[in-house]
Amino acid sequence: MAVNIVKEKTLSKVGQVTLGATKEEGGSRTVTYTVGGDAALPFHHFEGEIVNRPIVAMEVQDIVPSWPETITKHFEGVLDKPGEWAKKCVDEYGADVIYVRLEGAHPDGDNKSPEDCVAAVKEVLGAVGVPLIITGCEIEDKDNEVLTAVAEAFAGENLLIGFAEQENYKSITAACMVHKHNVIARSPLDINICKQLNILISEMNLATDRIIIDPSIGGLGYGIEYAYSIMERARLGALQGDKMLSMPILCTVGKEAWRAKEASASEEEYPGWGVEEDRGILWEASTASALMQAGGSILLMRHPKAVDIVKKAIDQLMVDNSY
Repeated sequence: MAVNIVKEKTLSKVGQVTLGATKEEGGSRTVTYTVGGDAALPFHHFEGEIVNRPIVAMEVQDIVPSWPETITKHFEGVLDKPGEWAKKCVDEYGADVIYVRLEGAHPDGDNKSPEDCVAAVKEVLGAVGVPLIITGCEIEDKDNEVLTAVAEAFAGENLLIGFAEQENYKSITAACMVHKHNVIARSPLDINICKQLNILISEMNLATDRIIIDPSIGGLGYGIEYAYSIMERARLGALQGDKMLSMPILCTVGKEAWRAKEASASEEEYPGWGVEEDRGILWEASTASALMQAGGSILLMRHPKAVDIVKKAIDQLMVDNSY
């Protein structure tokens, strides 16, 4: 007896955004990546074309981070050298993109100047040929200074810069528009604010193919179900033709996963939870795997072994076994 496979019909598809620019395009990258473009739900090859695979960005900071030793031991000797750290991520651990977090700009920390931050980004750009994602220290006034300076200094590189938020989007959006970069539009797990922010940014005349959505995801066990539902609603909206929800989605996997006590607590403290590093790796990989199946196109990660697990999963999910 023949079985008819019920297939969802979509009215539209997810928009596409390209990260990085080659020398011919006005930048210095040796490779660029395009995300989005799907005409079906994630990895539903039988319902529509899945154009571009999700990409993995590994995090690099401009200061030595206070991460668990289970992560930092894999970057021994380079944590105070952003360029070498980035090169290790690409050459040894297979990062598609480098995510530079300018945490050193925080006023209560090292309070680095915009010039210092520009120098850190320049160091990373010179060390690797992949595209860069740049974010600040998440203090609005300081980020406006730092990210505007970075956007101007590297005009033409087609960076992905964030975060533009509902109360603080104009300066960063304007810098990206003038210097031809992409922007990360971040909203607090609210589909209505997500859409409204995209409208506000678009009204500044930044093209929709330069906007990436960051819905402020939660890690495994810490709100991932709600994050999944928000991302799924955005993807369904895009496929039904809502242009203000059609942008590819970025997920801050590493930061959220390693905030969980279950990922970083010591084995001595919780002997029943198993080996600390194995637990943390699986926590990050599970978070990433779930969210990319909700529509995540860019996964910001930390642990190299978690990255390896997720990239292998992407390879398998991108095989088109349509029937």
